[in-house]
Amino acid sequence: MHPNRRTALGITVAVAVAAAALVGCERGTSTGGGPAAPGPTRAGCPTVLAGAQAAVQRAMKTNPAWHGPTRGPRAVPGKSIVYVAQTMTNPGVAGAVNGVREAAKALGWNVRVIDGQGTPAGIQAAFSQALALRPSGIVIGGFDPELTSQQVAKANARRIPLVGWHAVDSPGPSKDPELFSNITTRVQDVAKISADWVIAHSHGHAGAVVFTDASIPFARNKSELIKKGLATCDGVRLLAEENIPIPDTSSRTPQQVSSLLSRFRDRWTYSVAINDVYFADAAPALRAAGKKGAGAPFNIGAGDGDPSAFQRINSREFQAATVPEPLSQQGWQILDEFNRAFSGAPPSGYVAPVHISTAANSGGATTWDPPGYRAAYLSIWGR
Repeated sequence: MHPNRRTALGITVAVAVAAAALVGCERGTSTGGGPAAPGPTRAGCPTVLAGAQAAVQRAMKTNPAWHGPTRGPRAVPGKSIVYVAQTMTNPGVAGAVNGVREAAKALGWNVRVIDGQGTPAGIQAAFSQALALRPSGIVIGGFDPELTSQQVAKANARRIPLVGWHAVDSPGPSKDPELFSNITTRVQDVAKISADWVIAHSHGHAGAVVFTDASIPFARNKSELIKKGLATCDGVRLLAEENIPIPDTSSRTPQQVSSLLSRFRDRWTYSVAINDVYFADAAPALRAAGKKGAGAPFNIGAGDGDPSAFQRINSREFQAATVPEPLSQQGWQILDEFNRAFSGAPPSGYVAPVHISTAANSGGATTWDPPGYRAAYLSIWGR
Protein backbone atom coordinates (compact mmCIF):
# COMPACT_ATOMS: atom_id res chain seq x y z
CA MET A 1 0.00 0.00 0.00
CA HIS A 2 2.36 2.66 -1.12
CA PRO A 3 1.17 5.86 -2.54
CA ASN A 4 0.55 7.05 -6.10
CA ARG A 5 -2.14 7.23 -3.43
CA ARG A 6 -3.86 9.15 -5.88
CA THR A 7 -1.77 5.96 -6.11
CA ALA A 8 -2.45 3.09 -3.79
CA LEU A 9 -2.69 5.15 -0.61
CA GLY A 10 -5.73 7.09 -1.75
CA ILE A 11 -8.05 4.21 -1.11
CA THR A 12 -7.60 4.27 2.63
CA VAL A 13 -8.93 7.78 2.96
CA ALA A 14 -12.35 6.68 4.23
CA VAL A 15 -10.81 4.58 6.94
CA ALA A 16 -8.08 7.13 7.60
CA VAL A 17 -10.50 9.80 8.79
CA ALA A 18 -10.96 7.88 12.00
CA ALA A 19 -7.24 7.28 12.28
CA ALA A 20 -6.55 10.99 11.98
CA ALA A 21 -7.62 11.48 15.60
CA LEU A 22 -4.68 9.37 16.67
CA VAL A 23 -2.04 11.61 15.14
CA GLY A 24 -0.58 14.75 16.63
CA CYS A 25 -0.62 17.09 13.65
CA GLU A 26 -3.46 19.08 12.17
CA ARG A 27 -4.11 18.47 8.49
CA GLY A 28 -2.08 20.78 6.30
CA THR A 29 0.23 21.85 9.15
CA SER A 30 3.96 21.43 9.48
CA THR A 31 6.18 20.38 12.33
CA GLY A 32 9.45 22.23 12.51
CA GLY A 33 12.71 20.46 13.18
CA GLY A 34 14.11 23.15 15.43
CA PRO A 35 16.14 26.20 14.37
CA ALA A 36 17.60 25.46 10.99
CA ALA A 37 21.24 26.09 10.24
CA PRO A 38 22.85 25.79 6.82
CA GLY A 39 24.04 22.23 6.32
CA PRO A 40 27.76 22.93 5.73
CA THR A 41 28.16 24.47 9.21
CA ARG A 42 27.34 21.12 10.77
CA ALA A 43 29.75 18.29 11.45
CA GLY A 44 28.61 15.82 8.83
CA CYS A 45 28.65 12.04 9.19
CA PRO A 46 31.56 10.34 7.40
CA THR A 47 30.78 6.81 8.57
CA VAL A 48 27.06 7.07 7.86
CA LEU A 49 27.81 8.79 4.56
CA ALA A 50 30.02 5.93 3.41
CA GLY A 51 27.29 3.41 4.22
CA ALA A 52 24.64 5.49 2.48
CA GLN A 53 26.77 5.89 -0.63
CA ALA A 54 27.31 2.13 -0.84
CA ALA A 55 23.59 1.41 -0.36
CA VAL A 56 22.59 3.95 -3.03
CA GLN A 57 25.14 2.56 -5.47
CA ARG A 58 23.65 -0.92 -5.06
CA ALA A 59 20.09 0.37 -5.40
CA MET A 60 20.88 2.22 -8.62
CA LYS A 61 22.02 -0.85 -10.53
CA THR A 62 19.90 -1.29 -13.63
CA ASN A 63 20.86 -4.89 -14.45
CA PRO A 64 20.64 -6.71 -11.11
CA ALA A 65 20.75 -10.49 -10.98
CA TRP A 66 17.42 -12.22 -10.44
CA HIS A 67 17.22 -13.39 -6.83
CA GLY A 68 13.57 -14.42 -6.98
CA PRO A 69 12.19 -17.95 -7.18
CA THR A 70 13.63 -20.40 -9.70
CA ARG A 71 11.63 -23.43 -8.59
CA GLY A 72 7.96 -24.06 -8.08
CA PRO A 73 4.94 -25.95 -9.38
CA ARG A 74 4.23 -26.31 -13.07
CA ALA A 75 1.37 -24.25 -14.45
CA VAL A 76 -2.08 -25.39 -13.39
CA PRO A 77 -4.33 -25.10 -16.48
CA GLY A 78 -7.65 -23.37 -16.95
CA LYS A 79 -7.76 -20.95 -14.02
CA SER A 80 -9.68 -17.68 -13.85
CA ILE A 81 -8.56 -14.65 -11.84
CA VAL A 82 -10.48 -11.50 -10.96
CA TYR A 83 -8.39 -8.43 -10.17
CA VAL A 84 -10.40 -6.07 -7.94
CA ALA A 85 -8.70 -2.72 -8.55
CA GLN A 86 -8.82 0.18 -6.13
CA THR A 87 -9.06 2.40 -9.20
CA MET A 88 -7.58 2.01 -12.65
CA THR A 89 -6.65 5.70 -12.59
CA ASN A 90 -4.04 4.74 -9.96
CA PRO A 91 -0.83 4.20 -12.01
CA GLY A 92 0.54 1.68 -9.51
CA VAL A 93 -2.61 -0.44 -9.60
CA ALA A 94 -2.76 -0.22 -13.39
CA GLY A 95 0.91 -1.13 -13.74
CA ALA A 96 0.44 -4.29 -11.69
CA VAL A 97 -2.65 -5.14 -13.78
CA ASN A 98 -0.54 -4.97 -16.93
CA GLY A 99 1.89 -7.50 -15.44
CA VAL A 100 -0.97 -9.79 -14.40
CA ARG A 101 -2.45 -9.73 -17.89
CA GLU A 102 0.90 -10.44 -19.51
CA ALA A 103 1.59 -13.38 -17.19
CA ALA A 104 -1.95 -14.74 -17.68
CA LYS A 105 -1.34 -15.03 -21.42
CA ALA A 106 1.73 -17.12 -20.71
CA LEU A 107 -0.23 -19.36 -18.32
CA GLY A 108 -3.33 -19.62 -20.51
CA TRP A 109 -5.50 -18.22 -17.72
CA ASN A 110 -8.42 -15.82 -17.93
CA VAL A 111 -8.18 -12.48 -16.13
CA ARG A 112 -10.98 -10.00 -15.52
CA VAL A 113 -10.41 -6.58 -13.97
CA ILE A 114 -13.19 -4.87 -12.01
CA ASP A 115 -12.61 -1.21 -11.22
CA GLY A 116 -13.58 -0.08 -7.73
CA GLN A 117 -13.55 3.57 -8.86
CA GLY A 118 -11.54 4.65 -5.81
CA THR A 119 -14.42 4.73 -3.29
CA PRO A 120 -15.24 2.33 -0.45
CA ALA A 121 -18.71 1.67 -1.91
CA GLY A 122 -17.28 1.09 -5.37
CA ILE A 123 -14.60 -1.26 -4.09
CA GLN A 124 -17.14 -3.24 -2.04
CA ALA A 125 -19.42 -3.53 -5.07
CA ALA A 126 -16.51 -4.63 -7.24
CA PHE A 127 -15.51 -7.33 -4.75
CA SER A 128 -19.10 -8.58 -4.53
CA GLN A 129 -19.18 -8.79 -8.30
CA ALA A 130 -15.93 -10.73 -8.23
CA LEU A 131 -17.40 -13.26 -5.80
CA ALA A 132 -20.46 -13.69 -8.02
CA LEU A 133 -18.18 -14.76 -10.88
CA ARG A 134 -16.87 -17.67 -8.77
CA PRO A 135 -13.27 -17.27 -9.93
CA SER A 136 -10.32 -19.48 -9.04
CA GLY A 137 -8.65 -16.56 -7.24
CA ILE A 138 -9.13 -12.87 -6.44
CA VAL A 139 -6.53 -10.09 -6.34
CA ILE A 140 -6.95 -7.34 -3.75
CA GLY A 141 -5.42 -4.60 -5.85
CA GLY A 142 -4.20 -1.63 -3.85
CA PHE A 143 -6.82 -1.26 -1.12
CA ASP A 144 -7.16 -2.10 2.56
CA PRO A 145 -9.01 -5.45 2.94
CA GLU A 146 -10.75 -3.97 5.98
CA LEU A 147 -12.87 -2.01 3.50
CA THR A 148 -14.25 -5.33 2.21
CA SER A 149 -14.10 -7.46 5.35
CA GLN A 150 -17.42 -9.18 4.65
CA GLN A 151 -16.41 -10.10 1.10
CA VAL A 152 -12.99 -11.28 2.28
CA ALA A 153 -14.69 -13.54 4.82
CA LYS A 154 -16.92 -14.99 2.09
CA ALA A 155 -13.93 -15.66 -0.16
CA ASN A 156 -12.11 -17.36 2.71
CA ALA A 157 -15.19 -19.48 3.49
CA ARG A 158 -15.40 -20.55 -0.16
CA ARG A 159 -11.66 -21.33 -0.17
CA ILE A 160 -10.97 -18.83 -2.92
CA PRO A 161 -7.30 -17.84 -2.57
CA LEU A 162 -6.68 -14.12 -2.13
CA VAL A 163 -3.44 -12.44 -3.16
CA GLY A 164 -2.92 -8.79 -2.30
CA TRP A 165 -0.99 -6.09 -4.08
CA HIS A 166 -0.13 -3.39 -1.53
CA ALA A 167 -3.09 -4.67 0.48
CA VAL A 168 -1.38 -4.77 3.88
CA ASP A 169 1.83 -3.25 5.23
CA SER A 170 4.08 -6.30 5.04
CA PRO A 171 4.97 -8.65 2.18
CA GLY A 172 4.15 -12.34 2.30
CA PRO A 173 1.26 -14.32 3.84
CA SER A 174 -1.24 -12.63 6.12
CA LYS A 175 -3.42 -14.26 8.77
CA ASP A 176 -5.63 -11.27 9.54
CA PRO A 177 -6.86 -10.58 6.92
CA GLU A 178 -6.35 -14.04 5.48
CA LEU A 179 -4.25 -13.63 2.32
CA PHE A 180 -2.18 -16.33 0.65
CA SER A 181 0.41 -13.61 0.03
CA ASN A 182 0.75 -9.84 -0.22
CA ILE A 183 3.04 -8.40 -2.88
CA THR A 184 4.92 -5.24 -1.93
CA THR A 185 8.38 -4.00 -1.14
CA ARG A 186 9.28 -3.54 2.54
CA VAL A 187 8.39 -0.10 3.83
CA GLN A 188 11.48 -0.14 6.05
CA ASP A 189 13.72 -0.66 3.02
CA VAL A 190 11.98 2.05 0.98
CA ALA A 191 12.22 4.58 3.81
CA LYS A 192 15.87 3.81 4.54
CA ILE A 193 17.06 4.02 0.94
CA SER A 194 15.21 7.33 0.51
CA ALA A 195 17.06 8.77 3.50
CA ASP A 196 20.31 7.22 2.30
CA TRP A 197 19.88 8.95 -1.06
CA VAL A 198 19.54 12.35 0.63
CA ILE A 199 22.63 11.70 2.75
CA ALA A 200 24.68 10.44 -0.19
CA HIS A 201 23.55 13.06 -2.73
CA SER A 202 24.16 15.91 -0.25
CA HIS A 203 27.48 14.48 0.95
CA GLY A 204 26.04 14.55 4.46
CA HIS A 205 24.93 18.20 4.52
CA ALA A 206 21.23 18.91 3.91
CA GLY A 207 18.26 20.87 5.10
CA ALA A 208 15.37 18.47 4.54
CA VAL A 209 11.58 18.61 4.42
CA VAL A 210 9.45 15.46 4.68
CA PHE A 211 5.97 15.34 3.10
CA THR A 212 3.48 12.86 4.53
CA ASP A 213 -0.18 12.10 5.12
CA ALA A 214 -0.45 11.57 8.89
CA SER A 215 -4.10 10.55 8.62
CA ILE A 216 -3.01 7.25 7.09
CA PRO A 217 -1.15 5.04 9.58
CA PHE A 218 0.93 3.36 6.86
CA ALA A 219 2.08 6.69 5.45
CA ARG A 220 2.81 8.11 8.88
CA ASN A 221 4.90 5.05 9.72
CA LYS A 222 6.86 5.47 6.49
CA SER A 223 7.61 9.13 7.20
CA GLU A 224 8.67 8.30 10.77
CA LEU A 225 11.13 5.76 9.34
CA ILE A 226 12.38 8.32 6.81
CA LYS A 227 12.99 10.85 9.59
CA LYS A 228 14.80 8.22 11.62
CA GLY A 229 17.05 7.51 8.65
CA LEU A 230 17.81 11.19 8.09
CA ALA A 231 18.62 11.61 11.78
CA THR A 232 21.49 9.12 11.53
CA CYS A 233 23.54 11.85 9.83
CA ASP A 234 24.54 14.77 12.05
CA GLY A 235 24.89 17.03 9.01
CA VAL A 236 21.27 16.60 7.94
CA ARG A 237 18.77 18.91 9.60
CA LEU A 238 15.04 18.19 9.45
CA LEU A 239 13.57 21.61 8.73
CA ALA A 240 9.91 20.59 8.72
CA GLU A 241 7.46 17.76 8.28
CA GLU A 242 4.53 18.76 6.11
CA ASN A 243 1.31 16.87 6.82
CA ILE A 244 -0.85 17.09 3.69
CA PRO A 245 -3.50 14.42 3.07
CA ILE A 246 -3.11 12.73 -0.30
CA PRO A 247 -6.56 13.85 -1.56
CA ASP A 248 -5.61 17.46 -0.74
CA THR A 249 -2.18 17.57 -2.39
CA SER A 250 -3.28 19.58 -5.43
CA SER A 251 -4.98 22.26 -3.33
CA ARG A 252 -2.61 22.44 -0.36
CA THR A 253 0.87 21.56 -1.56
CA PRO A 254 1.52 24.75 -3.59
CA GLN A 255 0.61 26.96 -0.63
CA GLN A 256 2.72 24.94 1.80
CA VAL A 257 5.68 24.96 -0.56
CA SER A 258 5.46 28.74 -0.85
CA SER A 259 5.41 28.95 2.93
CA LEU A 260 8.44 26.69 3.22
CA LEU A 261 10.38 28.78 0.72
CA SER A 262 9.52 31.92 2.68
CA ARG A 263 10.61 30.36 5.98
CA PHE A 264 13.76 28.54 4.97
CA ARG A 265 14.86 30.07 1.66
CA ASP A 266 18.08 28.44 0.47
CA ARG A 267 18.41 26.35 3.62
CA TRP A 268 15.78 24.00 2.18
CA THR A 269 17.89 21.79 -0.07
CA TYR A 270 16.20 18.34 -0.05
CA SER A 271 12.73 16.81 0.21
CA VAL A 272 11.45 13.29 0.76
CA ALA A 273 7.78 12.49 0.17
CA ILE A 274 5.88 9.33 1.02
CA ASN A 275 4.58 9.50 -2.54
CA ASP A 276 5.70 11.06 -5.81
CA VAL A 277 2.41 12.93 -6.18
CA TYR A 278 3.53 15.71 -3.82
CA PHE A 279 6.17 16.84 -6.30
CA ALA A 280 3.68 17.07 -9.15
CA ASP A 281 1.86 19.64 -7.05
CA ALA A 282 5.01 21.31 -5.65
CA ALA A 283 6.44 22.06 -9.07
CA PRO A 284 4.28 25.13 -9.90
CA ALA A 285 5.15 26.84 -6.61
CA LEU A 286 8.85 26.07 -7.01
CA ARG A 287 8.80 27.35 -10.57
CA ALA A 288 6.95 30.52 -9.55
CA ALA A 289 9.62 31.18 -6.92
CA GLY A 290 12.31 31.08 -9.59
CA LYS A 291 13.71 27.71 -8.60
CA LYS A 292 15.42 25.67 -11.30
CA GLY A 293 13.95 22.25 -12.09
CA ALA A 294 17.36 20.58 -11.83
CA GLY A 295 18.40 22.44 -8.69
CA ALA A 296 17.61 22.53 -4.98
CA PRO A 297 15.47 21.47 -3.32
CA PHE A 298 16.36 18.04 -4.69
CA ASN A 299 13.30 15.81 -4.32
CA ILE A 300 12.94 12.04 -3.94
CA GLY A 301 9.66 10.16 -3.84
CA ALA A 302 9.41 7.12 -1.59
CA GLY A 303 6.42 5.81 -3.52
CA ASP A 304 5.34 3.67 -6.45
CA GLY A 305 7.38 5.38 -9.16
CA ASP A 306 4.51 6.12 -11.53
CA PRO A 307 5.12 7.29 -15.12
CA SER A 308 4.58 10.97 -14.29
CA ALA A 309 7.34 10.77 -11.67
CA PHE A 310 9.72 9.30 -14.25
CA GLN A 311 8.77 12.08 -16.66
CA ARG A 312 9.65 14.75 -14.08
CA ILE A 313 12.90 12.97 -13.28
CA ASN A 314 13.95 12.45 -16.89
CA SER A 315 13.18 16.06 -17.78
CA ARG A 316 14.80 17.30 -14.54
CA GLU A 317 11.68 19.15 -13.51
CA PHE A 318 11.58 19.39 -9.70
CA GLN A 319 12.12 15.72 -8.96
CA ALA A 320 15.54 14.10 -8.86
CA ALA A 321 14.75 10.50 -7.89
CA THR A 322 12.10 7.95 -7.00
CA VAL A 323 12.05 4.57 -5.28
CA PRO A 324 9.81 2.73 -7.75
CA GLU A 325 7.96 -0.54 -7.42
CA PRO A 326 8.70 -3.13 -10.16
CA LEU A 327 5.03 -3.11 -11.13
CA SER A 328 5.12 -5.57 -14.04
CA GLN A 329 7.29 -8.03 -12.10
CA GLN A 330 4.86 -7.83 -9.20
CA GLY A 331 2.02 -8.66 -11.58
CA TRP A 332 3.85 -11.80 -12.69
CA GLN A 333 4.53 -12.68 -9.06
CA ILE A 334 0.83 -12.36 -8.22
CA LEU A 335 0.00 -15.13 -10.69
CA ASP A 336 2.94 -17.24 -9.58
CA GLU A 337 1.63 -17.05 -6.01
CA PHE A 338 -1.82 -18.13 -7.21
CA ASN A 339 -0.27 -21.04 -9.08
CA ARG A 340 1.44 -22.12 -5.86
CA ALA A 341 -1.85 -21.82 -3.96
CA PHE A 342 -3.69 -23.92 -6.56
CA SER A 343 -0.91 -26.54 -6.38
CA GLY A 344 -0.89 -26.80 -2.59
CA ALA A 345 2.60 -25.28 -2.42
CA PRO A 346 3.65 -22.58 0.06
CA PRO A 347 4.11 -18.94 -0.99
CA SER A 348 7.40 -18.09 -2.67
CA GLY A 349 8.46 -15.63 0.02
CA TYR A 350 10.06 -13.36 -2.57
CA VAL A 351 10.28 -9.62 -1.87
CA ALA A 352 11.70 -7.37 -4.57
CA PRO A 353 14.71 -5.31 -3.47
CA VAL A 354 14.52 -1.53 -3.47
CA HIS A 355 15.69 0.40 -6.50
CA ILE A 356 16.42 4.08 -7.10
CA SER A 357 15.66 5.65 -10.46
CA THR A 358 17.24 8.95 -11.56
CA ALA A 359 17.80 10.66 -14.88
CA ALA A 360 21.28 9.10 -14.88
CA ASN A 361 20.11 5.47 -14.79
CA SER A 362 16.51 5.40 -16.07
CA GLY A 363 17.48 5.38 -19.74
CA GLY A 364 14.42 7.49 -20.48
CA ALA A 365 12.06 4.76 -19.24
CA THR A 366 8.81 5.61 -17.48
CA THR A 367 8.74 2.54 -15.26
CA TRP A 368 11.17 0.25 -13.43
CA ASP A 369 11.18 -3.14 -15.14
CA PRO A 370 14.08 -5.26 -13.82
CA PRO A 371 15.48 -8.06 -15.95
CA GLY A 372 15.25 -11.80 -15.46
CA TYR A 373 11.85 -12.41 -13.93
CA ARG A 374 9.94 -13.33 -17.08
CA ALA A 375 12.38 -16.08 -18.05
CA ALA A 376 12.45 -17.35 -14.46
CA TYR A 377 8.68 -17.62 -14.13
CA LEU A 378 8.26 -19.16 -17.59
CA SER A 379 10.82 -21.81 -16.66
CA ILE A 380 9.04 -22.54 -13.37
CA TRP A 381 5.69 -22.88 -15.13
CA GLY A 382 7.08 -25.05 -17.92
CA ARG A 383 6.17 -22.47 -20.57
